[in-house]
Amino acid sequence: MRRSSLLLFLLFSLCAVGLTQGPGPGPVPTTKVLAIGEITHPLTPEERATIMPHEVPDTVQLYLDGKIDQWWFRQDGKGVVFLMNVTSVEEAHALLEKLPLGQAHLMSFTLMPLGPLAPLRVLLKPAK
Repeated sequence: MRRSSLLLFLLFSLCAVGLTQGPGPGPVPTTKVLAIGEITHPLTPEERATIMPHEVPDTVQLYLDGKIDQWWFRQDGKGVVFLMNVTSVEEAHALLEKLPLGQAHLMSFTLMPLGPLAPLRVLLKPAK
């Protein structure tokens, strides 16, 4: 508990230092996209029977293609969460819209670009 509290304090301190020191050397690249999916309305038995036999293999194919790194089922039962190996929100959106639930407008995604923890730069010594 003490170690995790210290880690959280350090991360918040680094973020605060990074924000107060003005612009840094530039933005960090997007290396992943977090995609939080939500079913737009409950699927009817007919929609489930028609769409899901295609949704699952198409999603597995994105995983096998290296586009989905990790995936989870939301505990509230409203959808899925993917950690995607893409470098833009636009690429993630295009891939997710091609899935059967996306084509049927039955799932929407909130997409969040992720990148390296930029405030860690303050811990590095300046280049010589």
